[in-house]
Order: sequence, then C-alpha cells, then structure tokens
Amino acid sequence: MFIKTESAIAAQFAFRLRFNVQPPTRKSICRWNRQFEQIGCLYKGKSSGRPRVSEENVRRIQENFERSPSKSTCRASRELGITQPTVWLVLRRCLLFKPYRLQLVQALRPNDKRKRVEFCDRMLQNMEDDNFLPRLIFSDEVTFRLSGKVNRHNVFLWGLQNPQEALEHERDSPKVNVFCALSQTKVYGPFFFAENTVTGVTYLAMPQKWFLPQMSEDSEDFIFQQDGAPPYWHRDVRRFLNESVPQRWIGRVGKEDLEFQFWPPRSPDLTPCDFFLWGFIKEAVYVPSLPTTLDNLKNRITTAMNSVTQDILLRVWNEFSYRLDQCFLTFLTSRYP
Repeated sequence: MFIKTESAIAAQFAFRLRFNVQPPTRKSICRWNRQFEQIGCLYKGKSSGRPRVSEENVRRIQENFERSPSKSTCRASRELGITQPTVWLVLRRCLLFKPYRLQLVQALRPNDKRKRVEFCDRMLQNMEDDNFLPRLIFSDEVTFRLSGKVNRHNVFLWGLQNPQEALEHERDSPKVNVFCALSQTKVYGPFFFAENTVTGVTYLAMPQKWFLPQMSEDSEDFIFQQDGAPPYWHRDVRRFLNESVPQRWIGRVGKEDLEFQFWPPRSPDLTPCDFFLWGFIKEAVYVPSLPTTLDNLKNRITTAMNSVTQDILLRVWNEFSYRLDQCFLTFLTSRYP
C-alpha cells in the first residue's frame, strides 16, 4: 500500500482495516520502506554492539572507586565524564565489583565488649558438658502490629501488565505484645499479653502463671534466659526468679541476685529469639493479604511458631554456638594480632 500511494497514513488505514489492530507508526513504515529499497529485505542485521571501553577508562574507574568505595555510579559518571551505564558495566563486568549494603549492628559501650567476652568464655566452658545446652531456654518479647512491614523484595506479581497493586500502611495500628521461648527441642509460646504496654508487673504474671509451670513439667533442671529489657529488670521479677529458680536464670542482675550468669548488655546477636525466631515469624505473618484483625494476626503468629521443626531448632543452636566462638575469637584476634 505504501509503495502504491507513498502515504504512511494510507498504509496505516489499510493495516487497521485488514488486521483490526493498532497499526505501526508512520516513522516505522517509512524506515521499513527505505530498508527494503536498500537491501531488499526487512531483516535487521546484527548490531555492532556497544563500543568497547578503553583500558584507560577502565583504569580511571577502578582508581576512582578504590579511593572512594561508597561513591555512587552517578557521581563517578559526573567526575569522570563517562556515562553512568558504562561506569556500572565496567564495575560489574570488567572489574567484577559487587555492591554491598551496610549492615546495621548494635552500638556497644566501652565496658560492653569485656562483658560479652566474659559471657562467651563462660558459656563455651559450660558447653564442654554435653548436658548443658539441652538445659538452656532463651526467651524474648516483641511487638507485632496489625499493619506490619511487608518485605517488598520477596513479593512479586507476575503478568503482562503492571497491576498497580499497592498496600496501605497505617501508623500506630493496633498491636499485640508476644512472648516466646526456645529450647533445643521445643518452642514455648506464643503468649499474648493483654496489655498494650508490657511493664514489670504485667510481665511478672506471665512466668508465674504460664511459663515456669510449663518448663517445670518438662524438666526441673533448666536454665532460663532473659535479656536486660526494663520489664525484666523489675525488682519483683528478679525476686521471683531468685526464689523460684535460684542459680538457674540468666539476665540483667543486681548485687544480691542469685543468677546462674549475667546477660551482656546490648547483645541481641547472641540470643536465638533475636537472630532467628522473630525474623522467621514475621516472614510468615506479614505476607499479602495482611491480617485484618488482631485475632487473625494472633492465629498467624501461632501457626508460624508451630511450623518451627526439630531440624530448624538444631540448626539454630548450632548457629548460637558458632556466634559464641566468633565473639571470643574476635576478641583474641584483636588482643593478639
């Protein structure tokens, strides 16, 4: 049609009548006609590809990022006068550099490191007794909100078109405070606090009426761990532990407490509840569609905790032993380089 009329508009009109679909653009029709006249076909020849980056530019990019590893590719592009896609390709394909994210860790005070090393050293000594680890029970408490944070990196919606799905996030949404504990063979919990805020008084009722009776049914010879959160530091809580499980609890302690061992402050990386359990539970709970009621949220939390298998617990406790080793080894390396 274009050859007959030399009109791209007429060709578009005829194309639409015959195929009943949106026709090609006028620019494409004219380009195809010129190509047909030049080489006699519409086959697109192999592209010559992206021009090769000179060795000089590769060297400049490498030196630029060795001086400042945290620099963005956009900033390097402006400084070097090289396009940003070229900078990125050189880093990834020529230099085999990889972008690494910063890891947020708990800030430690000067005396904290000494306490962590003392804790790890004593725990490693106790673990020489094969009967020690099965006695340990780690515990923690955390808050789950109804409109929890969804990990968008793990949520995909496949399709030919973007469905434009969105999740609404509500500030200060209803919440539930959850307590849980882990041994080598069992998950204790979840226990849901009725109050919105956990204080020493509200926390104390939980071990008195719910947790310690369960542990005592399983074994009279256990060691209970809790961290240094304010509710656990409450005087009545420590008095109860001193009377109920003297020399068999780990936590933040005072001078007159009858603890088995102190818990090092600001050390969430050493407790299985923090480095494993809560992340595992939230990955299972906060998936679309999000829970709409607190009862639904509690049911999801309970289901997720019940899915922790014996094999998972074994790997978690191996990870705990590894973290103790690494903490103590880091101290020795820094002291005796």
